[in-house]
Amino acid sequence: MFDSGPQRRDPIAVGSRVKVIRTSGSRSGDTEPQFGVVVDDYADNVIDNSDLGRDWALVLRWAIALDDGRLIFAAEGGLELA
Repeated sequence: MFDSGPQRRDPIAVGSRVKVIRTSGSRSGDTEPQFGVVVDDYADNVIDNSDLGRDWALVLRWAIALDDGRLIFAAEGGLELA
């Protein structure tokens, strides 16, 4: 059987417990990683940032409910499984 390449063993998905390692445009000054649960995946809405013609209000893939009650959004690559 043909193998298309390495597969992630534990892909991030809605319901995954994650550590947010960075957020785009964070104004809160958070430098420590935050922990929470992925509540939505906007993969179908994410487009290449160069197609937007701007470098602000970029579309972020993941909606995360943090343990402290905040809802934040993070880009692809900004999360790790906790």
